[in-house]
Amino acid sequence: MSGTFALTYDDGPDPIWTERLLALLRRAGARATFFVMTPRAVLNRELIAAMLDDGHEVGFHCYRHVRHSEQTEGELAGELATGLDQLGSVGVEPGAWRAPWGVETNLTRQLAAEAGLRLWGWNLDSHDWRRDSAEQMLSAVEAQGGLWAGDVVLMHDGLGPGALRSGCEETLRLTGALLEAAGALGLRPAPVSECRGVLA
Repeated sequence: MSGTFALTYDDGPDPIWTERLLALLRRAGARATFFVMTPRAVLNRELIAAMLDDGHEVGFHCYRHVRHSEQTEGELAGELATGLDQLGSVGVEPGAWRAPWGVETNLTRQLAAEAGLRLWGWNLDSHDWRRDSAEQMLSAVEAQGGLWAGDVVLMHDGLGPGALRSGCEETLRLTGALLEAAGALGLRPAPVSECRGVLA
């Protein structure tokens, strides 16, 4: 097997866990995509700079972590405008957008098209927010069919609403395990916008 797949991380950047994750990815020579919460990006602009320096993709996740289905047209349009302004202030012009909880509406798709943003979901969910161990999460990925070219893996480098864990240590361990498994399969991690496969 050969090809690319995407490691993606939502809800950061986090001053502790994102920094450790970036170091892990750097050691592995791997690139990923970070769908950031923009207030956290502004507070941790040095981490955003590090992501860009290391060749990662920085995408827009949200300004407020609220389902799009629960927002009015004006609220969602304002959410996007504010988020893009905040990302611009830290040197990011995103091409990718992932909605909170993956909940998209027709308005989401309209706004994305107008802003030139590609909407991204995932097809492999780690459920890392649940406090599962890396071993449990890797088994779940394997139960979903294992890694294939074009796969998009959902993980979190920050603690978002509803998280049942107090840290992201197991996500870091899972990342290492996924990189090892991918290497054995001849798969290369790449930012979502560079991937070709089932979701591209």
